[in-house]
Amino acid sequence: MSIKLAIVGAGARGAAYARLAAATTRATIAAVADPDPARRIALADEFDVPAERRFASWEDLAAQPRLADAVIVATPDRAHVEPVVAFAERGYAILLEKPMAPLPEQAERIVAAAVDNDVLLAVCHVLRYTPYSRTLKRLLDAGRVGAIVSIDHLEPVGWWHHAHSYVRGNWAVEAESSSMLLAKSCHDIDWLGHLIGRPVRRVSSFGGLAHFRPENRPAGATERCVDCPVERSCAYSAIRIYERFLGDPVHEAWPLGVLTDDVSADGVRKALEDGPYGVCVYTGRNDVVDHQVVNLEYEGGTTVAFTMTAFTALDFRKTRIFGTLGSIEGDGRTLRVHDFLTDTVETIDLDPDGDASAADGHGGADAALIEAFIAAVTTGDRSLVTSGPEESISSHRVVWAAEQSRATGSVVELIPANPV
Repeated sequence: MSIKLAIVGAGARGAAYARLAAATTRATIAAVADPDPARRIALADEFDVPAERRFASWEDLAAQPRLADAVIVATPDRAHVEPVVAFAERGYAILLEKPMAPLPEQAERIVAAAVDNDVLLAVCHVLRYTPYSRTLKRLLDAGRVGAIVSIDHLEPVGWWHHAHSYVRGNWAVEAESSSMLLAKSCHDIDWLGHLIGRPVRRVSSFGGLAHFRPENRPAGATERCVDCPVERSCAYSAIRIYERFLGDPVHEAWPLGVLTDDVSADGVRKALEDGPYGVCVYTGRNDVVDHQVVNLEYEGGTTVAFTMTAFTALDFRKTRIFGTLGSIEGDGRTLRVHDFLTDTVETIDLDPDGDASAADGHGGADAALIEAFIAAVTTGDRSLVTSGPEESISSHRVVWAAEQSRATGSVVELIPANPV
Protein backbone atom coordinates (compact mmCIF):
# COMPACT_ATOMS: atom_id res chain seq x y z
CA MET A 1 0.00 0.00 0.00
CA SER A 2 1.25 3.46 -0.94
CA ILE A 3 0.41 6.69 0.84
CA LYS A 4 0.28 10.25 -0.49
CA LEU A 5 2.43 12.93 1.12
CA ALA A 6 2.23 16.72 0.95
CA ILE A 7 5.43 18.68 1.59
CA VAL A 8 5.16 22.02 3.37
CA GLY A 9 8.56 23.69 3.19
CA ALA A 10 10.74 22.67 0.25
CA GLY A 11 14.07 23.61 1.81
CA ALA A 12 16.88 21.21 2.66
CA ARG A 13 14.99 19.21 5.28
CA GLY A 14 11.65 19.07 3.47
CA ALA A 15 13.36 17.96 0.26
CA ALA A 16 15.45 15.36 2.09
CA TYR A 17 12.41 13.82 3.75
CA ALA A 18 10.50 13.83 0.46
CA ARG A 19 13.31 11.94 -1.26
CA LEU A 20 13.61 9.41 1.54
CA ALA A 21 9.84 8.83 1.51
CA ALA A 22 9.73 8.34 -2.24
CA ALA A 23 12.72 5.98 -2.05
CA THR A 24 10.70 3.58 0.10
CA THR A 25 8.33 3.10 -2.90
CA ARG A 26 5.49 3.19 -0.36
CA ALA A 27 4.86 6.92 -0.63
CA THR A 28 4.29 9.39 -3.44
CA ILE A 29 4.63 13.17 -3.28
CA ALA A 30 1.17 14.57 -4.01
CA ALA A 31 1.63 18.29 -3.32
CA VAL A 32 4.30 20.86 -2.52
CA ALA A 33 3.88 24.21 -0.75
CA ASP A 34 6.65 26.79 -0.43
CA PRO A 35 6.72 30.57 -0.88
CA ASP A 36 10.07 30.40 -2.73
CA PRO A 37 9.25 29.74 -6.42
CA ALA A 38 12.62 28.20 -7.21
CA ARG A 39 12.46 25.71 -4.36
CA ARG A 40 8.80 24.93 -4.99
CA ILE A 41 9.32 24.31 -8.70
CA ALA A 42 12.50 22.29 -8.23
CA LEU A 43 10.99 19.87 -5.71
CA ALA A 44 7.66 19.60 -7.53
CA ASP A 45 9.43 18.92 -10.83
CA GLU A 46 11.55 16.24 -9.19
CA PHE A 47 8.43 14.30 -8.26
CA ASP A 48 6.21 15.27 -11.22
CA VAL A 49 3.71 17.05 -9.01
CA PRO A 50 0.92 18.51 -11.21
CA ALA A 51 0.80 22.29 -11.58
CA GLU A 52 -2.50 22.53 -9.71
CA ARG A 53 -0.88 20.92 -6.66
CA ARG A 54 1.98 23.40 -6.34
CA PHE A 55 1.15 26.04 -3.76
CA ALA A 56 2.80 29.31 -2.82
CA SER A 57 1.73 28.95 0.81
CA TRP A 58 0.62 26.31 3.24
CA GLU A 59 -2.66 28.23 3.58
CA ASP A 60 -3.42 27.61 -0.11
CA LEU A 61 -2.79 23.89 0.35
CA ALA A 62 -4.86 23.71 3.53
CA ALA A 63 -7.76 25.45 1.77
CA GLN A 64 -8.08 22.55 -0.68
CA PRO A 65 -10.01 19.34 -0.07
CA ARG A 66 -7.58 16.91 1.54
CA LEU A 67 -5.00 16.02 -1.11
CA ALA A 68 -2.86 13.53 0.82
CA ASP A 69 -2.84 11.08 3.69
CA ALA A 70 -0.06 12.92 5.51
CA VAL A 71 1.90 16.14 5.47
CA ILE A 72 5.54 16.84 6.26
CA VAL A 73 5.90 20.27 7.90
CA ALA A 74 9.46 21.50 7.43
CA THR A 75 8.96 25.24 7.67
CA PRO A 76 11.29 27.44 9.80
CA ASP A 77 11.09 26.84 13.56
CA ARG A 78 8.91 29.89 14.21
CA ALA A 79 6.46 28.93 11.46
CA HIS A 80 5.40 25.50 12.74
CA VAL A 81 2.33 26.20 14.81
CA GLU A 82 -0.27 27.51 12.40
CA PRO A 83 0.25 24.93 9.64
CA VAL A 84 0.31 22.03 12.11
CA VAL A 85 -2.93 23.18 13.71
CA ALA A 86 -4.58 23.69 10.31
CA PHE A 87 -3.57 20.30 8.91
CA ALA A 88 -4.50 18.50 12.14
CA GLU A 89 -7.98 20.01 11.89
CA ARG A 90 -8.21 18.68 8.33
CA GLY A 91 -7.29 15.15 9.39
CA TYR A 92 -3.78 14.85 7.99
CA ALA A 93 -1.20 12.68 9.72
CA ILE A 94 1.74 15.00 10.41
CA LEU A 95 5.51 14.63 10.43
CA LEU A 96 6.92 17.76 12.07
CA GLU A 97 10.54 18.82 11.88
CA LYS A 98 12.09 19.48 15.28
CA PRO A 99 11.90 21.54 17.39
CA MET A 100 8.13 21.59 17.74
CA ALA A 101 8.17 25.35 18.39
CA PRO A 102 10.45 27.84 20.16
CA LEU A 103 7.94 28.78 22.90
CA PRO A 104 6.07 26.53 25.35
CA GLU A 105 2.63 27.95 24.57
CA GLN A 106 3.19 27.29 20.87
CA ALA A 107 4.19 23.69 21.46
CA GLU A 108 1.17 23.21 23.72
CA ARG A 109 -1.08 24.35 20.85
CA ILE A 110 0.51 21.76 18.58
CA VAL A 111 -0.02 18.97 21.09
CA ALA A 112 -3.63 20.03 21.68
CA ALA A 113 -4.34 20.12 17.94
CA ALA A 114 -3.03 16.57 17.45
CA VAL A 115 -4.83 15.17 20.49
CA ASP A 116 -8.13 16.98 19.96
CA ASN A 117 -8.29 15.94 16.30
CA ASP A 118 -6.99 12.42 16.98
CA VAL A 119 -4.30 12.56 14.28
CA LEU A 120 -0.88 10.98 14.20
CA LEU A 121 1.83 13.52 14.98
CA ALA A 122 5.46 12.45 14.76
CA VAL A 123 8.24 14.86 15.69
CA CYS A 124 11.56 14.37 13.90
CA HIS A 125 13.61 13.16 16.84
CA VAL A 126 15.46 10.94 14.42
CA LEU A 127 18.00 9.58 16.92
CA ARG A 128 15.40 7.28 18.46
CA TYR A 129 14.92 5.28 15.27
CA THR A 130 18.38 4.06 14.29
CA PRO A 131 19.49 0.43 14.72
CA TYR A 132 22.18 1.80 17.06
CA SER A 133 19.61 3.42 19.37
CA ARG A 134 17.19 0.53 19.22
CA THR A 135 19.96 -1.92 20.10
CA LEU A 136 21.10 0.27 22.99
CA LYS A 137 17.53 0.62 24.28
CA ARG A 138 17.05 -3.17 24.17
CA LEU A 139 20.27 -3.73 26.12
CA LEU A 140 19.23 -1.28 28.82
CA ASP A 141 15.67 -2.60 29.06
CA ALA A 142 17.04 -6.15 29.34
CA GLY A 143 19.07 -5.11 32.38
CA ARG A 144 22.49 -5.68 30.85
CA VAL A 145 24.02 -2.95 33.04
CA GLY A 146 21.58 -3.21 35.93
CA ALA A 147 20.08 0.05 37.13
CA ILE A 148 21.37 3.13 35.31
CA VAL A 149 23.22 5.30 37.81
CA SER A 150 24.63 7.99 35.53
CA ILE A 151 25.27 8.91 31.89
CA ASP A 152 27.96 11.06 30.28
CA HIS A 153 26.85 12.26 26.82
CA LEU A 154 28.58 14.48 24.25
CA GLU A 155 27.18 16.11 21.15
CA PRO A 156 30.13 17.07 18.90
CA VAL A 157 28.48 19.69 16.72
CA GLY A 158 31.60 20.23 14.63
CA TRP A 159 33.53 23.46 14.11
CA TRP A 160 32.52 24.00 10.48
CA HIS A 161 28.93 22.81 10.99
CA HIS A 162 28.50 25.29 13.82
CA ALA A 163 29.90 28.08 11.67
CA HIS A 164 27.60 27.07 8.80
CA SER A 165 24.31 26.69 10.68
CA TYR A 166 24.65 28.61 13.94
CA VAL A 167 26.90 31.56 13.05
CA ARG A 168 26.22 32.25 9.38
CA GLY A 169 23.02 30.24 8.95
CA ASN A 170 19.34 30.18 9.80
CA TRP A 171 19.83 29.34 13.50
CA ALA A 172 22.38 32.05 14.32
CA VAL A 173 19.99 34.45 16.05
CA GLU A 174 17.72 33.10 18.78
CA ALA A 175 14.93 35.64 18.16
CA GLU A 176 14.71 34.46 14.55
CA SER A 177 14.73 30.73 15.30
CA SER A 178 15.25 29.26 18.77
CA SER A 179 17.97 28.65 21.32
CA MET A 180 20.93 26.52 20.25
CA LEU A 181 19.96 23.86 22.78
CA LEU A 182 16.44 23.63 21.38
CA ALA A 183 17.43 23.85 17.73
CA LYS A 184 20.27 21.35 17.87
CA SER A 185 20.09 19.33 21.06
CA CYS A 186 16.41 18.71 21.74
CA HIS A 187 17.40 15.51 19.90
CA ASP A 188 19.78 14.59 22.70
CA ILE A 189 17.52 15.53 25.59
CA ASP A 190 14.74 13.49 23.99
CA TRP A 191 17.06 10.54 23.35
CA LEU A 192 18.40 10.48 26.91
CA GLY A 193 14.89 10.50 28.35
CA HIS A 194 13.92 7.73 25.94
CA LEU A 195 16.78 5.56 27.21
CA ILE A 196 16.17 6.23 30.90
CA GLY A 197 12.39 6.02 30.72
CA ARG A 198 11.65 8.35 33.62
CA PRO A 199 10.95 12.09 33.89
CA VAL A 200 13.50 14.73 34.80
CA ARG A 201 13.22 16.22 38.31
CA ARG A 202 15.90 18.93 38.35
CA VAL A 203 17.99 20.76 35.77
CA SER A 204 21.02 23.03 35.83
CA SER A 205 22.90 24.43 32.87
CA PHE A 206 25.85 26.65 31.99
CA GLY A 207 27.19 27.89 28.68
CA GLY A 208 27.59 30.85 26.41
CA LEU A 209 29.09 32.35 23.28
CA ALA A 210 32.81 32.01 23.86
CA HIS A 211 34.49 32.39 20.50
CA PHE A 212 32.36 33.73 17.63
CA ARG A 213 32.52 37.33 18.79
CA PRO A 214 33.92 40.55 17.26
CA GLU A 215 36.73 40.80 19.79
CA ASN A 216 38.13 37.48 18.53
CA ARG A 217 38.38 38.63 14.91
CA PRO A 218 41.96 38.08 13.62
CA ALA A 219 43.97 41.21 12.92
CA GLY A 220 43.44 42.32 9.35
CA ALA A 221 40.27 40.28 8.78
CA THR A 222 37.62 41.79 6.50
CA GLU A 223 33.83 41.42 6.42
CA ARG A 224 33.90 38.65 3.80
CA CYS A 225 36.16 35.66 3.36
CA VAL A 226 36.51 36.14 -0.42
CA ASP A 227 38.61 39.29 0.00
CA CYS A 228 40.14 38.61 3.41
CA PRO A 229 43.96 38.73 3.53
CA VAL A 230 44.10 36.29 6.46
CA GLU A 231 41.49 33.84 5.12
CA ARG A 232 43.98 31.02 4.51
CA SER A 233 45.02 31.03 8.17
CA CYS A 234 41.44 31.00 9.52
CA ALA A 235 39.88 27.66 10.46
CA TYR A 236 36.42 29.17 9.92
CA SER A 237 37.07 30.54 6.43
CA ALA A 238 33.97 29.99 4.32
CA ILE A 239 36.17 29.28 1.32
CA ARG A 240 38.08 26.59 3.21
CA ILE A 241 34.87 25.08 4.60
CA TYR A 242 32.95 24.80 1.34
CA GLU A 243 35.69 24.15 -1.20
CA ARG A 244 36.19 20.65 0.23
CA PHE A 245 32.65 19.70 -0.84
CA LEU A 246 32.85 20.90 -4.45
CA GLY A 247 32.15 18.05 -6.86
CA ASP A 248 30.97 15.75 -4.05
CA PRO A 249 27.42 14.53 -4.87
CA VAL A 250 26.78 13.57 -1.24
CA HIS A 251 27.16 17.19 -0.13
CA GLU A 252 25.44 18.95 -3.01
CA ALA A 253 22.09 19.16 -1.21
CA TRP A 254 23.75 19.97 2.14
CA PRO A 255 25.61 22.09 2.87
CA LEU A 256 26.27 23.45 -0.65
CA GLY A 257 22.60 23.46 -1.66
CA VAL A 258 21.83 25.70 1.29
CA LEU A 259 24.15 28.35 -0.15
CA THR A 260 22.93 28.26 -3.74
CA ASP A 261 21.08 26.26 -6.37
CA ASP A 262 24.24 26.42 -8.50
CA VAL A 263 26.66 24.14 -6.67
CA SER A 264 29.46 24.53 -9.22
CA ALA A 265 32.68 26.21 -8.13
CA ASP A 266 31.55 29.46 -9.77
CA GLY A 267 28.08 29.25 -8.21
CA VAL A 268 29.43 28.66 -4.72
CA ARG A 269 31.98 31.44 -5.14
CA LYS A 270 29.21 33.88 -6.10
CA ALA A 271 27.15 32.81 -3.08
CA LEU A 272 30.12 33.53 -0.83
CA GLU A 273 30.58 36.93 -2.45
CA ASP A 274 26.92 37.95 -2.05
CA GLY A 275 25.20 35.80 0.56
CA PRO A 276 25.31 35.27 4.33
CA TYR A 277 27.48 32.16 4.16
CA GLY A 278 30.48 34.15 2.99
CA VAL A 279 30.44 36.60 5.89
CA CYS A 280 33.16 36.55 8.56
CA VAL A 281 32.16 34.53 11.62
CA TYR A 282 33.33 37.37 13.87
CA THR A 283 30.84 40.04 12.74
CA GLY A 284 28.72 39.71 15.89
CA ARG A 285 25.33 39.12 14.23
CA ASN A 286 24.98 35.68 15.86
CA ASP A 287 23.98 35.30 19.51
CA VAL A 288 23.34 31.60 20.19
CA VAL A 289 25.78 29.70 22.41
CA ASP A 290 28.75 27.81 21.02
CA HIS A 291 29.12 25.57 24.09
CA GLN A 292 26.77 24.39 26.83
CA VAL A 293 26.59 21.81 29.59
CA VAL A 294 23.34 20.49 31.02
CA ASN A 295 23.03 18.49 34.24
CA LEU A 296 19.90 16.39 34.68
CA GLU A 297 18.53 14.51 37.66
CA TYR A 298 15.81 12.02 36.83
CA GLU A 299 13.11 10.57 39.02
CA GLY A 300 14.78 7.74 40.91
CA GLY A 301 18.13 9.52 41.13
CA THR A 302 19.78 8.80 37.77
CA THR A 303 22.01 11.69 36.73
CA VAL A 304 23.16 12.85 33.31
CA ALA A 305 25.99 15.17 32.32
CA PHE A 306 25.43 16.43 28.77
CA THR A 307 27.89 18.54 26.80
CA MET A 308 27.22 20.28 23.50
CA THR A 309 30.14 22.02 21.85
CA ALA A 310 31.08 23.56 18.52
CA PHE A 311 34.76 22.84 19.00
CA THR A 312 35.03 19.29 17.67
CA ALA A 313 34.94 17.38 14.43
CA LEU A 314 31.40 16.77 13.16
CA ASP A 315 30.78 13.23 14.35
CA PHE A 316 28.29 10.90 15.98
CA ARG A 317 27.37 11.45 19.62
CA LYS A 318 29.58 9.84 22.28
CA THR A 319 27.88 8.21 25.25
CA ARG A 320 29.02 6.41 28.39
CA ILE A 321 26.36 4.70 30.51
CA PHE A 322 27.25 3.58 34.03
CA GLY A 323 25.06 0.95 35.69
CA THR A 324 25.13 -1.13 38.83
CA LEU A 325 26.04 -4.32 36.95
CA GLY A 326 27.96 -2.99 33.98
CA SER A 327 28.67 -0.10 31.66
CA ILE A 328 28.23 0.71 27.98
CA GLU A 329 30.33 2.98 25.80
CA GLY A 330 28.94 4.02 22.44
CA ASP A 331 30.11 6.23 19.59
CA GLY A 332 27.21 5.95 17.16
CA ARG A 333 28.89 3.09 15.33
CA THR A 334 29.84 0.59 18.01
CA LEU A 335 28.58 -0.36 21.48
CA ARG A 336 31.02 -1.82 24.02
CA VAL A 337 29.22 -3.61 26.86
CA HIS A 338 31.26 -4.33 29.99
CA ASP A 339 29.75 -7.00 32.26
CA PHE A 340 31.03 -6.59 35.85
CA LEU A 341 30.20 -10.15 36.91
CA THR A 342 32.31 -11.81 34.22
CA ASP A 343 34.61 -8.82 33.68
CA THR A 344 34.20 -9.28 29.93
CA VAL A 345 33.50 -6.78 27.17
CA GLU A 346 31.15 -7.48 24.26
CA THR A 347 31.56 -5.30 21.18
CA ILE A 348 28.51 -4.76 18.97
CA ASP A 349 29.18 -3.18 15.57
CA LEU A 350 26.14 -1.42 14.11
CA ASP A 351 27.78 0.01 10.94
CA PRO A 352 25.56 3.07 10.36
CA ASP A 353 24.64 4.11 6.83
CA GLY A 354 26.78 7.18 6.16
CA ASP A 355 28.20 9.78 8.51
CA ALA A 356 26.63 11.92 11.22
CA SER A 357 25.79 14.92 9.05
CA ALA A 358 22.54 15.91 7.36
CA ALA A 359 24.24 15.22 4.01
CA ASP A 360 24.25 11.51 4.82
CA GLY A 361 20.88 11.48 6.57
CA HIS A 362 22.45 11.49 10.06
CA GLY A 363 23.84 8.01 9.64
CA GLY A 364 20.56 6.48 8.46
CA ALA A 365 18.48 8.08 11.22
CA ASP A 366 16.40 10.18 8.81
CA ALA A 367 15.53 7.16 6.69
CA ALA A 368 14.60 5.09 9.75
CA LEU A 369 12.23 7.81 10.96
CA ILE A 370 10.57 8.07 7.54
CA GLU A 371 10.14 4.29 7.42
CA ALA A 372 8.48 4.30 10.85
CA PHE A 373 6.18 7.21 9.96
CA ILE A 374 5.04 5.68 6.67
CA ALA A 375 4.44 2.34 8.37
CA ALA A 376 2.38 4.03 11.08
CA VAL A 377 0.25 5.89 8.53
CA THR A 378 -0.17 2.79 6.38
CA THR A 379 -1.12 0.39 9.17
CA GLY A 380 -2.75 2.77 11.62
CA ASP A 381 -0.38 1.47 14.30
CA ARG A 382 0.76 4.65 16.03
CA SER A 383 3.03 2.72 18.39
CA LEU A 384 5.51 2.52 15.50
CA VAL A 385 6.18 6.22 16.14
CA THR A 386 7.81 6.74 19.54
CA SER A 387 8.34 10.50 19.20
CA GLY A 388 4.70 11.55 19.44
CA PRO A 389 3.31 14.81 20.84
CA GLU A 390 3.45 13.99 24.55
CA GLU A 391 6.93 12.46 24.45
CA SER A 392 8.27 15.35 22.42
CA ILE A 393 6.86 18.17 24.49
CA SER A 394 8.17 16.43 27.61
CA SER A 395 11.74 16.72 26.33
CA HIS A 396 11.14 20.27 25.09
CA ARG A 397 10.12 21.24 28.64
CA VAL A 398 13.48 19.99 29.87
CA VAL A 399 15.25 22.16 27.28
CA TRP A 400 13.27 25.25 28.32
CA ALA A 401 14.13 24.53 31.96
CA ALA A 402 17.82 24.22 31.04
CA GLU A 403 17.69 27.56 29.26
CA GLN A 404 16.03 29.12 32.31
CA SER A 405 18.81 27.72 34.48
CA ARG A 406 21.53 28.99 32.13
CA ALA A 407 19.99 32.47 32.10
CA THR A 408 19.42 32.72 35.86
CA GLY A 409 22.16 30.55 37.35
CA SER A 410 19.58 28.57 39.30
CA VAL A 411 18.64 24.92 39.63
CA VAL A 412 15.20 24.50 38.04
CA GLU A 413 12.73 22.06 39.58
CA LEU A 414 10.44 20.32 37.09
CA ILE A 415 6.98 19.06 37.94
CA PRO A 416 7.05 15.33 37.15
CA ALA A 417 5.63 14.70 33.70
CA ASN A 418 4.49 11.51 32.01
CA PRO A 419 7.41 9.12 31.57
CA VAL A 420 8.99 9.23 28.16
